[in-house]
Amino acid sequence: MAHYEHVFLARQDLSQSQVDALATTATEIVEANQGKVTKTESWGLKNLAYKIKRNRKAHFVMLNLDASGAAVAELERQTAINEDIIRWVTIRVDEHEEGPSVMMRKSDRERTRRREREGN
Repeated sequence: MAHYEHVFLARQDLSQSQVDALATTATEIVEANQGKVTKTESWGLKNLAYKIKRNRKAHFVMLNLDASGAAVAELERQTAINEDIIRWVTIRVDEHEEGPSVMMRKSDRERTRRREREGN
């Protein structure tokens, strides 16, 4: 099985529980096709560089997959059909990153800096 990273952007008007449900649905699709989701990260609601389908913000979610090409093709097919997902990309990687992703480490650093500024 190959390693993939699948990132999707969900509409800004969805609640966090709806975004989590989208990630769960994606996990079920992969597992139904004999694949495995090794990590799921929700990066939160972020500003977009430009409007996508009349959205200025989007919920970002990343899934690390160990799956066959057929499982990824089915996930991409289902993702393209879903109206709540405005953009997505799947990339094949040599190996998955251990620990939190770069985006999660960035948000941790920003939180720490904010706390330090407020404490001074």
